Amino acid sequence: MKLRRLGKDGIEVSQLGLGCMSMTDYYSTPDDAESLATLEAAFSAGINFFDTADQYGDGKNEELLARFIAGKRERLALATKFGFTLDPASPTGRGIDASPRHVQEACEASLRRLRVEVIDLYYLHRVDLKVPIEETVGAMSKLVAQGKVRQLGLSEVSPETLRRAHAVHPIAAVQSEYSLWSRDPEDGVLQTCRELGVGFVAFSPLGRGMLTGAVKRPEQFEPGDQRLLHPRFQGEAFQRNLTLVKRVEAMATEKGCSPAQLALAWVLARGNDVVPIPGTKRTKHLEDNLGALAVRLNDDDLEELDQIFPAGAAEGTRYPAGMMEWVNR
Repeated sequence: MKLRRLGKDGIEVSQLGLGCMSMTDYYSTPDDAESLATLEAAFSAGINFFDTADQYGDGKNEELLARFIAGKRERLALATKFGFTLDPASPTGRGIDASPRHVQEACEASLRRLRVEVIDLYYLHRVDLKVPIEETVGAMSKLVAQGKVRQLGLSEVSPETLRRAHAVHPIAAVQSEYSLWSRDPEDGVLQTCRELGVGFVAFSPLGRGMLTGAVKRPEQFEPGDQRLLHPRFQGEAFQRNLTLVKRVEAMATEKGCSPAQLALAWVLARGNDVVPIPGTKRTKHLEDNLGALAVRLNDDDLEELDQIFPAGAAEGTRYPAGMMEWVNR
């Protein structure tokens, strides 16, 4: 497992990380035993970069990771996020609080749940439009001074917000959705990261499972699966996206790899400053994802994938309307 550095002076992490969100909610029924086995398998395979958030399972995801981290703390890089809050009055059931007071409270709560003394990479999960980014990052920088956080990150931000934040305190990484069917970061965010020396972490690099080729119809999803609310997984949009994925499957067959491995290899090829964090709670999916590290894409392969999935090819927005207001802000 090779390492990649997040930012000019940031932490070194495995070139492939593990997103842990699905281990507690959103996609399927939680299974702690299966999730812990997958975490152990990832660690044994050389993955040292694990991503969670206080929102996932309303803290249960961090508590699950605490069970895995015990005895390994110095050998792994731990990232978590803050910012989302419960808001019954909101159509999404969520609000955002990035006030200085909440920054401190949220960090201390995550430290307790994770049972660690310091968080390696602490992200603002979404920008709070009620609070200037300078105030939020200023408060986050105090966590670094207190020794509670090593590096700061932002999620789903615009180039302008990144510049303003970076002027207050160095930002080690920006995390956004990035995959063959979600190429928004190419509209300025990636370029700004590189200009400022900020690393880039790609979440949902497999298109929330769509790019694996395993999703054939929405009826496959369990009741409560959040993808059923996403426009890309609904009606005609789903069928049009499925047609694109079938072309990825055909190319993967020609390359002698799985569709997931091809899609991950594409993200890995975007640059040594890009670290994908595919999420899964199943060991078999983890093993398939690890196979992407052996897939080599030449210029012709990359051009073919660009023709199959040019920027903007995916039908439908990434999130429902209310949640789309929180991205690229």
